[in-house]
Amino acid sequence: MQPQITVRPAVEADYDAVARITRDSYLAAGYFEDADHPYMRKVQDVALRAGHATIWVAERDGQVVGSVTLARAGEPYADIALEDELEFRMLVVDPVVQRSGAGRVMVDAILEYARQLDGIKAVALTTGQTWESAHGLYRKTGFRRVPERDWLVPGTDIKLLVYRLDV
Repeated sequence: MQPQITVRPAVEADYDAVARITRDSYLAAGYFEDADHPYMRKVQDVALRAGHATIWVAERDGQVVGSVTLARAGEPYADIALEDELEFRMLVVDPVVQRSGAGRVMVDAILEYARQLDGIKAVALTTGQTWESAHGLYRKTGFRRVPERDWLVPGTDIKLLVYRLDV
């Protein structure tokens, strides 16, 4: 039997683990070549992110094994959220425990949370075009592509795909 995974708000003591898991998962997936890329440096500054967005962690056996960042329209970490959407970003699971269900548990917790928010009718996210394992998770949890909302990372030719799920 798999150990139980719980999702909770991140606290300052979690920030180093969140930074490491974000770095390791992005590098392991081949999203970036090294941790010194400007975007990689930004996502590893968890204290800065926590000052502008909600960060949750997934925990198993007292260890942080994943994290996700939540944002609403108009907040600094919202890239695509419409007024009636909760957006999640930077959903990561430690490569050592990927495929353990932590990603699914976090997505389910996000959906449950969104259903309780006044004015929120959907959850939206952006993912990379080639991030197949992420696409699989989002499809399995009911998200649908919204190709008319796809966008390019400013200053690059990197296309990001948008998914949405009505709650």
